[in-house]
Amino acid sequence: MLNVLPSFGFLVDIDGVLVRGKTPIPAARTAFQKLVNSQGQFLVPVVFVTNAGDCLRQKKADQLSHILGVPVSQDQVMMSHSPLRIFKRYHPKCVLVSGQGPLLDIAQDLGFSQPVTIEMLRERYPLLDVVDHDRAPDVLFSSAVELPKIEAVVLFGEPVRWETNLQLIIDVLLTSGYPGNPYHHENYPHIPVLACNMDLMWVAEAQSPRFGHGTFMVCLENIYKKITGKDLKYEALMGKPSELTYQYADYLIRAQAAERQWKQPIRTLYAVGDNLMTDVYGANLYNRYLEEKNSRKGSKTWIQAKVAGGRGSAALSQGDEIDNSWENELASSAATHCRSVLVCTGVYNPLTEVPLDTTESRTEMVFHGHRDFRFDPGLVEPDHVVPDVNAAVDLIFQLENFTPN
Repeated sequence: MLNVLPSFGFLVDIDGVLVRGKTPIPAARTAFQKLVNSQGQFLVPVVFVTNAGDCLRQKKADQLSHILGVPVSQDQVMMSHSPLRIFKRYHPKCVLVSGQGPLLDIAQDLGFSQPVTIEMLRERYPLLDVVDHDRAPDVLFSSAVELPKIEAVVLFGEPVRWETNLQLIIDVLLTSGYPGNPYHHENYPHIPVLACNMDLMWVAEAQSPRFGHGTFMVCLENIYKKITGKDLKYEALMGKPSELTYQYADYLIRAQAAERQWKQPIRTLYAVGDNLMTDVYGANLYNRYLEEKNSRKGSKTWIQAKVAGGRGSAALSQGDEIDNSWENELASSAATHCRSVLVCTGVYNPLTEVPLDTTESRTEMVFHGHRDFRFDPGLVEPDHVVPDVNAAVDLIFQLENFTPN
């Protein structure tokens, strides 16, 4: 018998799956015509899970609506920084934000009441940014604007001027939030750092992948260690492949199903992406989390421990706490599986990369994931490989025996 109500949902990557840079991938519009009815309503819950973080959700939703030819709401869009909404204890603090785009608007939309940009910091302390001699001020004076102590650093994504951002972030970390002061190496561990988007590379119009925020983070981590001899520590890592990102995306899927009053629980999530090291690794890692959770029959203590994470899961640090209501929301998933579907329109190139079968060859794979993730060869093996997102939709409908009304 054919299913008429969905018991599954889509987690769809954007770059390399729907677009390459600003160029739409032709299969995307065809695929999404199959996912909506004649009124433009989605037939199954869909969340667009991107590691981009340079705009507000509404702008990304508007872009997707134009590209796909279907109405996409901001509630269907998950940026790399979206899970920062649950870190409420940082929202009232003065935080330094790094990245590009409307950073203050993004930070305030997430709940931060005192964000400070790198440019604001540079204006206040003009002596700190001197790598580019042409940008050095002719007259040395500091801004009249006083800034409070910086209590955390939030890395939204790769900035434009890496040397300026690297220098000023290091200044903040080595002065415990007072960048105009001398360095104090004994201040360790440093103030909290929360990072979004760990992609080493991403695909645009160029023939080869481009540097992503993960590359910027490699630079920051190595500079900090070279200066101090100690590891840079993260209070939280989010964006694919973090479990926290998939927990939050799962929550958004459930919210869509509830809004449409679909009573049937969402049991299976299909994560469609183009990157073995983020999309496939993250989906498989979350699938492992779901299997472990269900095998322990939803033990609340165990779930809380997993949500609170630690460096083993690269989600949250052991000392962090999130709002209890969010903790309950993230732990209440009915999903039992998260299946990884790899497309060949982005980072993954089937002509040069083949999913590896033997243990011996898998161990030779270069791991592009973040430093704090443990490489497990089994986590970079996709459940399914298809040419493009249109083929992914066809396959998933077939697997779920789903025929739209």
